[in-house]
Amino acid sequence: MKTETTPKMTVLHAPVGVRSIVSSLVAFFIVASSVTFLLDRGQEAQVQMAVEHGRQEMQVKLEAGLQEPAMRGTTDAGDAGEECNWSRGRWVYDNMSRPLYSGLKCAFIFPEVACDKYGRKDVMYQHWRWQPHGCDLPRFDATKLLEKLRNKRLVFVGDSVNRNQWVSLVCMVEASIPDDRLKMRIFNGSLISFKALEYNATIDFYWSPLLVESNSDNPIIHRVEYRIIRADRIERHASVWRDADIIVFNSYLWWRKQKDDMRMKVMYGSFEDGDARLDEMEMIDGFEIALKKLTEWLGENIDKNKTRIFFAGSSPTHSW
Repeated sequence: MKTETTPKMTVLHAPVGVRSIVSSLVAFFIVASSVTFLLDRGQEAQVQMAVEHGRQEMQVKLEAGLQEPAMRGTTDAGDAGEECNWSRGRWVYDNMSRPLYSGLKCAFIFPEVACDKYGRKDVMYQHWRWQPHGCDLPRFDATKLLEKLRNKRLVFVGDSVNRNQWVSLVCMVEASIPDDRLKMRIFNGSLISFKALEYNATIDFYWSPLLVESNSDNPIIHRVEYRIIRADRIERHASVWRDADIIVFNSYLWWRKQKDDMRMKVMYGSFEDGDARLDEMEMIDGFEIALKKLTEWLGENIDKNKTRIFFAGSSPTHSW
């Protein structure tokens, strides 16, 4: 029997100054993942709920402690030293404390995922939450997160998967600030910003699906099957998130083949300098080039005592 797991996330740098935010962020990722994972299960959830809960209880007894955890941390409640394995658990139905925001009220939800606005009737998917084995995650506290983000900037960088994570977080935070005079929304091409003015806290999303500069950098108009990256160019993107206190990168789906013979082009040099060269290669090889350029730039330009960096890899596609 398979245990549901959350997407894996790798911590690249771990400075002391922002560690207190990690628990809130991980709790958020789990909440947001639950909405994504269960979006298409709303209609069948009511019928299967009793059966699933019975399976979950048996699963807890059979599988507790069988695997090493992928993500660990401490809970805020109870014993300060209690260690919690966030990545191993089960989905539980909770119509008392969920949902954490209204899809009809959040200004950041994009039309293609605005289920409530466009008339979806089955809303049971909004009531599921992640329950780790052997410990409890505290309820998401937007005010507490904003206090920890006071005078800081959190940036999500990547594709639409990270954008969905950003939307969920901002919607939960925005719901805690009813006064429009205390929050600001800024849409500027690839950069979308939410600012909580009372806290001087900023939560941004920056569209960069292939990490380095590419022909897919326009968030609206981009090629899905024909992709070109510039192997040595990342500065235009990096200048946007250079000063961030926390950066959450994601990249995976855009490197998958849309068809068996799909390949990509990698550009070296530039047409302006007259030394442009295009090499065709497998998607996975392009991914490796982009990751090397990203980590090289981070190593040379990021202050490890100021900025904490996360990287989210493989995840479900939108259709799943």
